[in-house]
Amino acid sequence: MLDKLEAIYDRYLNLEEQMSDPDIIMDMDRYKKVSKNYKDLKPIVEAYLEYKNLSSNRDSAKQALSDEDPEMREMAQEELNQILPQLEELDEKIKYLLIPKDPEDARDVIFEIRSGTGGDEASLFAGDLYRMYTRYFEGKGWKVEAMEINEGTVGGYNKLVLEIQGEDVYGTLKFESGAHRVQRVPKTESQGRVHTSAATVVVMPKLEMEDLEIRKEDLKVDTFRSSGAGGQHVNKTESGVRFTHLPTGVVAESTDGRSQIQNREIAIQRLYQKIYEQRKRAHESEQAAKRKSLVGSGDRSDKIRTYNFPQNRLTDHRINLTLYNLDRVLEGDIEGIIEALQMYENTEKLKAGEEIGA
Repeated sequence: MLDKLEAIYDRYLNLEEQMSDPDIIMDMDRYKKVSKNYKDLKPIVEAYLEYKNLSSNRDSAKQALSDEDPEMREMAQEELNQILPQLEELDEKIKYLLIPKDPEDARDVIFEIRSGTGGDEASLFAGDLYRMYTRYFEGKGWKVEAMEINEGTVGGYNKLVLEIQGEDVYGTLKFESGAHRVQRVPKTESQGRVHTSAATVVVMPKLEMEDLEIRKEDLKVDTFRSSGAGGQHVNKTESGVRFTHLPTGVVAESTDGRSQIQNREIAIQRLYQKIYEQRKRAHESEQAAKRKSLVGSGDRSDKIRTYNFPQNRLTDHRINLTLYNLDRVLEGDIEGIIEALQMYENTEKLKAGEEIGA
């Protein structure tokens, strides 16, 4: 593990140098990528440097245990008693930090809430979830844009579709997908009986244009004669440009510009747009299938979490987590639940023996 950490540290220092390189600073896209990689490695590097420092102190203390002065030996033992638990804790922290991240964790998301079984009460509960999540998003400083809002007949919502933008949004919210069950006495219930209803939440990573990486060797370029305004360029210059993306078969061309350079620029932009739209359709189809698997039927019995109002209790059934602070949870205090789910996932990865790396 130490060799791996040393390699990460070297990479971190290299990225630090790149961030001062004028050529990289002038290239905004490249600078953003370097800056993000640098930021991602920083927590691991800080933990590693702390680990090295503590290890050095531990070795010095062990040497001092053989000192002839009993007072020095006692001080060394006291120092060791403090250092060893810190090293053990730091070792576990580093193991978690080295677990490979899902590359989709950094994406913005499309966040959907739908009322499930339970009629009007389900739409009211969907409204409660919307309020809960909105407060959480505000606390994180994320940007929220409503894409679709379908209100219920007695309040609440039948369907809400939001776009959430921020840092590590998908990695934070991906565990919220599924059926959320509520148990409470509806306002319309005269007998005071507890009813059960449900709403579904779907979190889908958003595909961006920047995600496209088209390799030069995957492109076939053809030039052909094109006519400008009035046809004055007919049969004189091969200014028309056609790009074919060999892996997908997508073709884009341009004869709009006066020169081949202009047409190359226009054609490549059209190609990017076409490939993006093709991938977006495939992505949306994949997410639609994923959505069904994430939310199941939306039935009361098909749940990931239960919100029990009479007992002020929240239960996440996937990790057997039970909290008696539902009132605070509904005010957006869900960070502890999300952290517990992330910790569970990382623990399962470690158990499965996944190779750790940056």
